Amino acid sequence: MHDFERLRRIRAEQPERIAEAMRSRTRRPLLGADGRLFIVAADHPARGALGAGLRPAAMASRIGLLERLAVALDRPGVDGVLGTPDIIEDLAVLGALEGKVVLGSMNRGGLQGAAFELDDRFTAYDVPTMVRDGVDLAKLLIRVDLDDLGTASTLESAAAAVTAAAAARLPILLEPFMSGRQSGRLCNDLSTDAVIRSVAIASGLGASSAYTWLKLPVVEHMERVAEATTMPTLLLGGDPTTAPDETFASWQHALTLPGMRGLVVGRTLLYPADDDVVGAVDTAAGLVHARVTAQHGVHHH
Repeated sequence: MHDFERLRRIRAEQPERIAEAMRSRTRRPLLGADGRLFIVAADHPARGALGAGLRPAAMASRIGLLERLAVALDRPGVDGVLGTPDIIEDLAVLGALEGKVVLGSMNRGGLQGAAFELDDRFTAYDVPTMVRDGVDLAKLLIRVDLDDLGTASTLESAAAAVTAAAAARLPILLEPFMSGRQSGRLCNDLSTDAVIRSVAIASGLGASSAYTWLKLPVVEHMERVAEATTMPTLLLGGDPTTAPDETFASWQHALTLPGMRGLVVGRTLLYPADDDVVGAVDTAAGLVHARVTAQHGVHHH
């Protein structure tokens, strides 16, 4: 089991060891031999979003979340983790990030359910810290609501982050949505046309797109979405709403499309309905990494 007592002691008594743990971890290339990535996401709590599926407080226990993340990161085919500094640093001290890709989440100020949700401030990682700590990929959320003035400052801040990341040669993953309020609640438009429009908007952000990646939902007519960009793309799992089999099938199809490099999935795998984290993670890892090996005539069982 992981030594959470030691983690608490280091946080209280030797906080300088946290940065040391980040910088001394074993790093790896962003993309492995098959050119694909499977990332487990855990940056929801920082937006005050603790629910998963039908459990409104699934992620309330930090120890529980860290245990599930450690289990997931230990599975073959899991390339890395996405999180805010608090979670990434916990995992680093626990020794769970060795040889893994680390994605740093930047803007979590658009708290779930807040009046200012679309004015999504950059309240977590920044580019200089990610470069210093050896974070491999930056990530930011861009929700565009044409009826909300808060979107303008989010777009401006997002563009500045892309410019800074490109200057530092740090790959940056943009997660765009066309969003709108329904009965006061913010909803993302998951129609094909809306996703394509969000791709167009996100792609043009920043003074250089050389290091830009995209993180996109799996929607109908993914062929058209894939055609909307030349940027490397990771597919996002989202919060589970359909049956696992349907979800996995939609991911499997989308992963065959041009430019699709892998999956970023959080709650669907960390808090599956049957609580079998290993089973869910292994299934998804197989989807990401199996196709390419099969194409080359190598079959892994």
